[in-house]
Amino acid sequence: MSGHTDNSILINADIDTVWTITNDLASWPQLFTEYASVEILETTANTFKFRLTMHPDENGTAWSWVSERTLDPVNHEVRAYRVETGPFEYMHIHWTYTREGAGTRMRWVQDFHLRPSAPVDDEQMTKNINANSAREMAVIRDKVELAAAGAASPALSVPEQV
Repeated sequence: MSGHTDNSILINADIDTVWTITNDLASWPQLFTEYASVEILETTANTFKFRLTMHPDENGTAWSWVSERTLDPVNHEVRAYRVETGPFEYMHIHWTYTREGAGTRMRWVQDFHLRPSAPVDDEQMTKNINANSAREMAVIRDKVELAAAGAASPALSVPEQV
């Protein structure tokens, strides 16, 4: 058995704005509610190796792992995987962005399998990821829409494109 999630949200902002804001790794602690810090370890063209650290959980544990993320700006797609897999045997993530009317549909697909020694199984993790994705996507949507409207704080404004 393995886990699979597929979540999406419509963001009322153009695709370039959504792409730029959601792929600015350095700003993820301001964009996501669950991330305390991001440390970019290595950058090669459109590939980034980075450490994510979450805010401490109810037991005081601050989960952290290294991921690698490759951006395809032409097709508005991102492929990522965990380098340090922790309780996962593997974790593969595919983000896509598509124009939908005047807005952008952001979609996250995750495929994974947990180790037998993990504290939860694939089914439980699927429920956790689906719940977290819905919450985080709504927060991100709101922040991106504010930034697109020019009403966000400077930390969440639309970064200049390089």
